[in-house]
Amino acid sequence: MNVLRRIICQFLLVSLLLCSSGAAADKSPTAALKPVLDELTTILIDTSLKGDEHRTERRTKIMEVISHGFDFKEMSKRILGKTWRRIDDSQKVYFTRLIKKLLENVYIGKLESYSGQEIEFNAEIIKGKRAQVSTFIENKGIKIPVHYIMKQVNNRWMVYDINIEGVSLVRNYQQQFKPILRKEKFKGLIKVLEEKNNSFRKEPGDKQNS
Repeated sequence: MNVLRRIICQFLLVSLLLCSSGAAADKSPTAALKPVLDELTTILIDTSLKGDEHRTERRTKIMEVISHGFDFKEMSKRILGKTWRRIDDSQKVYFTRLIKKLLENVYIGKLESYSGQEIEFNAEIIKGKRAQVSTFIENKGIKIPVHYIMKQVNNRWMVYDINIEGVSLVRNYQQQFKPILRKEKFKGLIKVLEEKNNSFRKEPGDKQNS
């Protein structure tokens, strides 16, 4: 009887694991993205996190949420292009860390101006393990198209690029970094990124760089 019970329990456990795995794989890109954006907007409109005195706490929470839904390694790989294949693993990790910090420095300040504008999910296109989720965000009566480019990683849909009004974040940085890589190589680009991130180290209340 105990042996039979143990077999039944093992069978149920395996079934649950298989069901969970299947559910993750079948989850649509929109269904994966929506809770990330919902959690992000909840933080942005939280009055207890407003103000310069709460900036560190607020930005830490924002980056935690974004890190759950964004694949910064894939983003960094695409930004760097062919150079990604020429650098070692430790350089890839460090470059990805610098890109993540740069995006935090450049874009978080802009995100913080969000004041409850509605995000409308418009369409979803899936091609194999790639997808695009199209949304609109209303700003002063104007609907701004924002497209999230996603990739399926270990049965999870993750964002690796954002296209706002036709401008790709990845392509934008590719174009900025190309002449630096041509002249200064990877080492020169790292120095530029380090200096750029260091320039954002200001006291709360100081005007953010753009």
